Amino acid sequence: MALDLDTVALFVRVAALGNVSAAGRERGLSPATASTRLAQLEARLGARLLHRTTRRVALTQEGEMFLAQAQTLLAAEAQAFASVGQGRAAPQGRLRVSCSSSFGRQHVSPALPAFLDRYPGISLDFRLTDRVVDLLEEGVDLAIRVGALRDSTLVARKLASNRRTLCASPAYLAAHGTPKHPGDLASHECLILAEQRDWRFVTPGGELNVRVGGRLVSDNGEVLRDAVLAGMGIALKSTWDVGVHLQRGDLVAVLPAYPLAEEVAIWGVYPSRAFVPPKTHALIEFLQARFGPGPVPYWDARPDAS
Repeated sequence: MALDLDTVALFVRVAALGNVSAAGRERGLSPATASTRLAQLEARLGARLLHRTTRRVALTQEGEMFLAQAQTLLAAEAQAFASVGQGRAAPQGRLRVSCSSSFGRQHVSPALPAFLDRYPGISLDFRLTDRVVDLLEEGVDLAIRVGALRDSTLVARKLASNRRTLCASPAYLAAHGTPKHPGDLASHECLILAEQRDWRFVTPGGELNVRVGGRLVSDNGEVLRDAVLAGMGIALKSTWDVGVHLQRGDLVAVLPAYPLAEEVAIWGVYPSRAFVPPKTHALIEFLQARFGPGPVPYWDARPDAS
């Protein structure tokens, strides 16, 4: 029994969004047309796939069973297309990407013209946000995330290392003194990213957790960069954001003898699937090459590079 794969794809998006109208809009369909196609799919399968209410739709038991098979069908379709003809020649299609705001503006946005020039068959929907998006619910193909990964259900590819350092302006240190030990931070004004008040260090005596405090908390790294440059306190920053300021002397590294305990990186994250579209692979590999083929990314190897 033949199935319309476009309708199967519509069903998968309805399952992710819990909304027929929203899934239909993504595919250029009116709510009535989307509902009709889903009804036709159910009739062809001889099973009810969705429970419909005025506010939301949910999968039936049969719908849950069909969803796994539907995802496999769509992955096989994409893999078949990529293996021959135009699909084999070059990655194609719409690629929806989510990226953290500061890193995206500074290091990904400048690379996009070259990426789109190299892959004319790809169209890009590039969203900057500092919240952690739900890739499946929001239809995101790839998320570029900075930091430690929390969601083990996703697949991650390392794009670059993310070296971090404590830093402050010379004016702040002249006025308030320079910490000699991580424990000294408790008496300093610290600039805090999104309530991350616990800073962990490696010391000769083992790992040490320091609870820091300060009058400025922000969910945006650029706000904290501006504040540390203005002499408002000590910040925990990535070198991709402040490396050039450290090189110029606008900022000074604080407690360089005490490395941070948590290893973090810059990641390309995508939903766990049997097949990853060539367009997703293309951007991951492009950014890996852009940031640096070796263990040291360009912003650490050449702090003045753009």
